Amino acid sequence: MTNFKSKGGGTIVECTTHGIQRKAKFVKDVSLQSGVHVIAGTGFYVAGSQLTDVLSRPIEILVKLMTAEILSGCIDADDVKCGLIGEIGCSWPLHDFEKKVIEATALVQSELGCPVSFHPGRNPESPFEIIRIFQEAGGDVSKVAMSHLDRTIFDEGQLTEFAELGCYCEFDLFGIECSYYQLNEAIDMPSDAQRIQSIWQLVDGNFEDRILLSHDIHTKHRLTKFGGHGYTHIFDNVVPKMSNRGLSSSIVKKFLVDNPKAWLTFK
Repeated sequence: MTNFKSKGGGTIVECTTHGIQRKAKFVKDVSLQSGVHVIAGTGFYVAGSQLTDVLSRPIEILVKLMTAEILSGCIDADDVKCGLIGEIGCSWPLHDFEKKVIEATALVQSELGCPVSFHPGRNPESPFEIIRIFQEAGGDVSKVAMSHLDRTIFDEGQLTEFAELGCYCEFDLFGIECSYYQLNEAIDMPSDAQRIQSIWQLVDGNFEDRILLSHDIHTKHRLTKFGGHGYTHIFDNVVPKMSNRGLSSSIVKKFLVDNPKAWLTFK
């Protein structure tokens, strides 16, 4: 984390939610020790990660919990208030519980004006379905970041169609260069170069204000201690490659500073 800060990193969005063992106190301790802002998320991951009693909770209870964790403090660390909802885990096909959580997220977001992050199912139709349900429940799509688009939508026309919906398009698997994707063998995981090509497509379509970047570091082998790129891969390798491929410094600054700032600001 200190290396991340030394390269200019100021904030990390920590998207661990209920179902995959969020550790709010640990997040706070890391932030205080490193001097890096860490923004914690509230919400629920995919149905497969939840206990049976959680799956049966009514939408009112879900709304109450997420609202309280933003306004008052986390249930596992009451001195830590969450700064976003997400990532909200969605499967393909969408589970009834996940649909309920999307609707609860929309209700909270419309009331508080907070940012939202969605984890789509591994199918190109999933991001569209999530946005439709979210909007129908009253959510503001302009405050949504759709994660993992680099493993979800591969067709150029479909990517542009999704960007036109108005949410943030997040390319967050930078550093994962292995084409084999164990979670869905039908998908060939793209390289960083291919991710940049997709980003260029959106820039050409005037969507540069709706692009976010990240590493989605969620396993030990991605950390430098275990041989991975760590939290500075985008600074060290991706930004220079973007420059080499013709993306201007002002546009790259939008990806790294301006767009995250706009997304994370409560509306």
